[in-house]
Amino acid sequence: MFPGFSPDALKFLRNLKRNNRREWFQPRKEIFEAKLKTPMIQLVEAINAELLDFAPEHITDPKKAVYRIYRDTRFSADKTPYKTHVAAIFPNHGLQKHSSAGFYFHLTEKSVGIAAGSYMPGPDELRAVRAWLAENHAAFRKASRRPEKLLGKLGGSAVTRMPKGFKAGHPAGDLIRMKQWLYWIELDAKIATTPRLLPELMKRFRAAAPVIAMLNAPLREYARATSPNLS
Repeated sequence: MFPGFSPDALKFLRNLKRNNRREWFQPRKEIFEAKLKTPMIQLVEAINAELLDFAPEHITDPKKAVYRIYRDTRFSADKTPYKTHVAAIFPNHGLQKHSSAGFYFHLTEKSVGIAAGSYMPGPDELRAVRAWLAENHAAFRKASRRPEKLLGKLGGSAVTRMPKGFKAGHPAGDLIRMKQWLYWIELDAKIATTPRLLPELMKRFRAAAPVIAMLNAPLREYARATSPNLS
């Protein structure tokens, strides 16, 4: 079991948001390591142990699952050097980290954000998922409704016109026009300081797992077709 983050973790994130400068962070790096980075790794390890029961293909090395606190400011107008949240991702093995469907959570000073779904599929992956949805939309709709009580409705950005290759008026038109298929919910950050955090994360990941598997099915087929040596 994961006991929760220390209240000092939320305090650190609040202060970082107000003092997002290297001069402030560097003298307090040890606090970040002790109160946020180390507990995040422990939480990921606890999540991995739970994923073994229902989504073993999403077990992820904590060093790869946990995002760095440092921002890439090269192409951003915002030059603040640090993220004001800590986050982890659990993609599908054998598929691209951000194009596959998976699980994600982050902690800010105000909330625990929990996501499940496909966030950033590339053009080829997008076509594969859309083609699969065109043939399997009824089963997908049924499955996607089940997690709504815990994660809200499936959403994501979408295009206004039907993508090329799909007929206007298709019964899966709303699903095919989507560019993302995501669940997203936020919980009060206070839950992160209690042992309830792990079970709250896991019951939502478990609920979304069948939908995640559906979204990844066409991506696995595409990967096998384009990489003959992929087992």
